[in-house]
Amino acid sequence: MSADHDLDPSSAEFFAEKYRRAADPWNFATSEYEQCRYDAILAALRGRHYGNAFEPGCSVGALTEKLAAVCDHVEAIDFAVPAVATARQRCPRPQVTFRVMGLPERLPLHGFDLLVLSEIGYYFTPEHWTAMVASMAETALPGTTFLAAHWLGVSPDHRMSGDEVHAILRANPKLQLQHEERHAGFRLDRLERVP
Repeated sequence: MSADHDLDPSSAEFFAEKYRRAADPWNFATSEYEQCRYDAILAALRGRHYGNAFEPGCSVGALTEKLAAVCDHVEAIDFAVPAVATARQRCPRPQVTFRVMGLPERLPLHGFDLLVLSEIGYYFTPEHWTAMVASMAETALPGTTFLAAHWLGVSPDHRMSGDEVHAILRANPKLQLQHEERHAGFRLDRLERVP
């Protein structure tokens, strides 16, 4: 059994071990599946331009680079130092800020009109994810877009399925579903913070 299976999959140490083994452990920059998912995310934003976007778990910045084209500013975080270093090299744009930080440490959120939750929810327990979604929804301004996209496969690293992650988002009373898609490998939901 690999060393990372003994670590908490929502911990910095777990992800640090992944990046020690490979610069892009999930092939975010080169995978055809990931490119298809990024295209679906951008299409689901329907050509709208955003002022301030937040992307937790940005990894090597492959999606961040695309979000920068439709946002005035993107704050992207990841608690794997090597991932953030690669992301900064990939996307050296002045409107993008990369930070070494985990989502729980960044909560609560204020001042964003787009939150992109991509491939991160299932690393948390249902209870922890529910609490984080509640914190994000509570502190987001009405009209804020929540865009979630998660893989539908099974991994020993995941504590929930992609469907469970999205069910928790959709169950929050402050978030209203605006758009949904189900693809062969992933699902996508766009929700809006309601008053």
